[in-house]
Amino acid sequence: MNRQTSPEHTFHTPVLKNETLALLDPKPGGVYVDATLGGGGLAAEILERIGPDGLLIGIDKDPEAIAYSEKRLAKYGSAARIVRGDFRDLKSILASQGVSVIDGAVFDLGVSSRQLDSARGFSFMRDEPLSMKMDPSSTGPDAADIVNTYSQDQLADLIRAFGEERYAKRIARAIVECRQKQPITTTGQLVDVIVRAVGGAYKTQKIHPSTRTFLALRLVVNKELEAIEQGLPAAIEALSEGGRVCVISFHSLEDRIVKTIMRRYAGKCVCPPAVLTCQCGAQKVVRVVTRKPVQPSEDEIRSNPRSRSAKLRCVEKLSSR
Repeated sequence: MNRQTSPEHTFHTPVLKNETLALLDPKPGGVYVDATLGGGGLAAEILERIGPDGLLIGIDKDPEAIAYSEKRLAKYGSAARIVRGDFRDLKSILASQGVSVIDGAVFDLGVSSRQLDSARGFSFMRDEPLSMKMDPSSTGPDAADIVNTYSQDQLADLIRAFGEERYAKRIARAIVECRQKQPITTTGQLVDVIVRAVGGAYKTQKIHPSTRTFLALRLVVNKELEAIEQGLPAAIEALSEGGRVCVISFHSLEDRIVKTIMRRYAGKCVCPPAVLTCQCGAQKVVRVVTRKPVQPSEDEIRSNPRSRSAKLRCVEKLSSR
């Protein structure tokens, strides 16, 4: 494997930008949330549309993203408010800004190109410290802690559940065997372990053998799925009549959660078939705008291969009358 040193950091181009803006349809003077601010590319487009009388609240837990976006969006003055935080806390963040109702929100889930190139261990293409924390100051275990302290069964369960990796047991066993000789502290070490364990089984597949294991660790370290389960309902509940929430997901676990939440708020019971009485709290407060997820065009995939797995879904708030 050709591992490279980290290139000059650049923020990624927003995926499905035009499609997202068309669905979100920002109105002059409206109040909007970019729950995953990143480099501020999408936020800038929204600010151009809502004008000086509108308000854009941009949220990100990555300090590098905050610093970059503060400079990029400074020209919009008080129309842009940037908050360092986690969108799981959207309700309290809005309250701290004196906002109770919003006209729209957008979530661009997953890891950005900047983070992949940040030397924090997100990428298996370079040899870096094995961290994977989007917020370096956050408490809780990082990827190295998990790899070196979880039991073999715990690791196998994590890799299978969050990475949907069919060879989870084999990878977990190899990790435990390796760490008994020396701790696994870098991405390069972990990649070598995974490739030795399952590399042959991936010869006919299009993805790298480490892809699913790295995804699983990143999701657990940053508690990303739990954040969706908390932040997306908060955005939907804060919507004004006719307001919209757009969500871009990048893998099946994210998309499944997004779809389930949107269906529940559209009044569709999402309880398991064995449950005779609805317990999921389904309530018809939105309509699903995207019957099928919007996906990138072939041109976008060619220009940005990382967009290939993106899926965009959107809901619109119904009248409360």
